[in-house]
Amino acid sequence: MTRARLFRLSVVLGSVFMILLIIVYWDNVGTAHFYLHTSFSRPHAPGTPPTAAQDEDREGLLDVDEFLEKLLSSGLRQNGPLNRKMEQAPLQGSSRPVLGNLEENVRGYDWSTRIARVSLDQEKLQAERRRTLREFCANSSFAFPAKERSFDDIPNYELNHLIVDDRHGIIYCYVPKVACTNWKRVMIVLSESLLDQGAPYRDPLDIPREHVHNSSTHLTFNKFWRRYGKFSRHLMKIKLKKYTKFLFVRDPFVRLISAFRSKFELENEEFYRRFAIPMLKLYSNHTNLPTSVSEAFRAGLKVSFPDFIQYLLDPRTEKMAPFNEHWRQVYRLCHPCQIDYDFVGKLETLNEDAAHLLQLLKVDRLLHFPPSYRNRTASSWEEDWFAKIPLAWRQQLYKLYEADFVLFGYPKPENLLKD
Repeated sequence: MTRARLFRLSVVLGSVFMILLIIVYWDNVGTAHFYLHTSFSRPHAPGTPPTAAQDEDREGLLDVDEFLEKLLSSGLRQNGPLNRKMEQAPLQGSSRPVLGNLEENVRGYDWSTRIARVSLDQEKLQAERRRTLREFCANSSFAFPAKERSFDDIPNYELNHLIVDDRHGIIYCYVPKVACTNWKRVMIVLSESLLDQGAPYRDPLDIPREHVHNSSTHLTFNKFWRRYGKFSRHLMKIKLKKYTKFLFVRDPFVRLISAFRSKFELENEEFYRRFAIPMLKLYSNHTNLPTSVSEAFRAGLKVSFPDFIQYLLDPRTEKMAPFNEHWRQVYRLCHPCQIDYDFVGKLETLNEDAAHLLQLLKVDRLLHFPPSYRNRTASSWEEDWFAKIPLAWRQQLYKLYEADFVLFGYPKPENLLKD
């Protein structure tokens, strides 16, 4: 019996070793877009008790945790000289791109903020932001949905905003309407996950917007199952431990205004069909609406900001489907109480934070962070935008986004929440 068990264990460990060699090989050659389409195992159905064989597998997984970590560390060391070689390359000047997107055409870029000085207080600022985040995550009297769950409890599909760059050991959680287009461009340049005529992009602004937001361009945590099978969570945890993790956030109410302007004040066919038509029917009593956004705009049929706020507060909304990523709360996108972020940037200090982060990542000689849009939604606009929103709605909306205000150190907007 003992010999049989030892034989089975040796076969399992041998298989694990070969699989991990393949994984590390593909990571080292930089094929972040390559996925193994055959899973190494299938998850057992919820509620199904594990068998004795599964118990042995679990013991084996615990035994190989240290082995996985050593392999990953080895891979990072092997990539090190390549990274240093890349960092010696001269920084190419960014050309002003031909704008191919409606939003970019309308708003353009603000080149006046191209160069930002890194404040001497950046380190203190980061320490304060991270301390605030940790304190409220640990505060048992401050509760919000899913706060207490562990990283293992997060469903795989909720990890789709965590972009991984194995070449430089970086994980970025992108938040829509918080400069995520340009940060995704930066991640594409660093990871070399997209080629232009056979060569990796070097200038973030050369990357077309339609490629930036194509999910197949990026390696994200939710894809790990297809690539690593039952070792996916173990590898995620190792990468979370060893890689530099960052996100950028924004005043929650200002982010909502920005999302509304982008998706409902400009002609957007997808958002018109998926969101505007239902909103106009439910909250503006419109019927027989045009099927295309251009026809609707010509007829003066647009979603109003109060319509949008009603939609967010309507309990039926999330019974139908989770919030769209453009207005979903940051704590639901990036799981800041389950992931210990090393850097918390803010859109309000984007240029300084971006310059500081690129220095910390030791990639500031490779690229510059692209310029911001002109006419960016500003915090000073809040009172005007919310002037026609009833007080009770404003108070409900704050409760809905309170966790984002508190966790990321944004003051409660008292001027909007009182008569």
